[in-house]
Amino acid sequence: MSIAERPGTQQIVYPESDGQPMADNTLQYEWITTIKGGLDGVFRDDPDVFIAGDLLWYPVEGEPTIRCAPDVLVAFGRPKGYRGSYLQWKEANVAPQVVFEVLSPGNRFYEMLRKFRFYEQYGVEEYYLFDPDRNELDGWRRAGDKLDEIPEMNGWISPRLGIRFELGASGLCIYGPNGQQFLTYEELTRDRDEATRQRDEVTRERDEVTRERDEVTRERDAVRARADQLAARLRELGVEPE
Repeated sequence: MSIAERPGTQQIVYPESDGQPMADNTLQYEWITTIKGGLDGVFRDDPDVFIAGDLLWYPVEGEPTIRCAPDVLVAFGRPKGYRGSYLQWKEANVAPQVVFEVLSPGNRFYEMLRKFRFYEQYGVEEYYLFDPDRNELDGWRRAGDKLDEIPEMNGWISPRLGIRFELGASGLCIYGPNGQQFLTYEELTRDRDEATRQRDEVTRERDEVTRERDEVTRERDAVRARADQLAARLRELGVEPE
């Protein structure tokens, strides 16, 4: 847990866990980790983009009951690193600009409404809500002190993240600014193994070509050596080879 102390007051405890599971089922968990991992990849070279999953965010110092744990949050202007919670007043008072929630059958309407109002009140710029069971994606973008619904999410490009959302019959696909799709760990492992297999195949083919080339070179050198020996023998016999 995080403990903060203000002058003239008792220590205030900011718990680092709300006692709730990160996900209610495997599908929700897979999407949370896929989104978080995909964003890690997009911003891997930027030291000042902090990305976290299921991390308690405390926006108000001295108010440990005011908190929320987005499934994924992104804070621009904050350094990478490990945190037990996101204490906003210790983060240059930077609120996470983008948050994601992934629904599960256990989510309740009033719970999600409470989260929406929290994100709206405390400065989130973009909020994305995905229901993998229904393949439904909703999004909101800040306009003044409100979060306005994004009319069409299919093909939407996040102004902050630069990622693109595509909704099709096979489900949601998210693409990074470089056009690469966000993948599950299993898919990444499969692609890595396939890339390794192809690399090894190319290496084997290259080595085979090198062996064949070396064999041709050895045979050519042997023919030249025999020709030189024959020419030398002819000269010994007083015959000048042509």
